[in-house]
Amino acid sequence: MNLAVLMNGLSCKDPKTVQADDFFFSGFHVSGNTSNPIGSAVKPVTVSELPGLNTLGISLVRVDYAPGGINPPHTHPRASEILTVVEGSLEVGFVTSSPENRRITKVLQKGDVFVFPFGLVHYQKNVGARNAVAIAALSSQNPGVVIIAGAVFGSAPEMSEDVLGRSFQLDKSVIKYLQTKF
Repeated sequence: MNLAVLMNGLSCKDPKTVQADDFFFSGFHVSGNTSNPIGSAVKPVTVSELPGLNTLGISLVRVDYAPGGINPPHTHPRASEILTVVEGSLEVGFVTSSPENRRITKVLQKGDVFVFPFGLVHYQKNVGARNAVAIAALSSQNPGVVIIAGAVFGSAPEMSEDVLGRSFQLDKSVIKYLQTKF
């Protein structure tokens, strides 16, 4: 019997069958489609797209932003992130954890780098007049992503209006409206 060896839940290739393409990805040269309500597109390169990342504890993403486009507030439950602006200018920021909940923010230009610490809610916004592009490296082969608004207002089954209303100090009709958006 020949059983697959699993590392981090994924099959390892037999070393005798490994090829250069297992360590290669092509596609970061292609712009993402930003014609959507948030004005951004994220292209991940995780172990699913690049098998050679298995066991290395790293992954990448390319993010394209239309003018005014955002990468909405989100968190990575299994990674820190370091973002490099390749084109344009981005306002970036994160919120420290309780009890302060302080926003740390900076406007970045081409070539600038910013770090988002593990697990903190963070975002990016294109503040320039032209498209922007960033490349981010994450400290996990499977960083995960939780987009805050979608997770809270778009869960299935829905969270109760009472829980959301009291948490966000909003009227139930506003909660119902927000839930229809996600």
